[in-house]
Amino acid sequence: MTHNAHTQAAIRTLSQAFAPLNCIILASRKNSFSFTLVDEHGIAQHSERLYPEQYTRAEPLQAVIDRTRQALIA
Repeated sequence: MTHNAHTQAAIRTLSQAFAPLNCIILASRKNSFSFTLVDEHGIAQHSERLYPEQYTRAEPLQAVIDRTRQALIA
């Protein structure tokens, strides 16, 4: 997979994992990107920058998802 394909797949995975929160992608550059989870009122609930080692394989991306879910319920 190309870098662009990995990024797009990770974005889709994050969007699906955190629905119904809106997953907004910011500052995609130098092989990294930031995602912000926004609730129905437009309030940011979580924001994080991901680097290729965190999203090019399923296991590290799942760890990000799990950690973020824990942060959202804390």
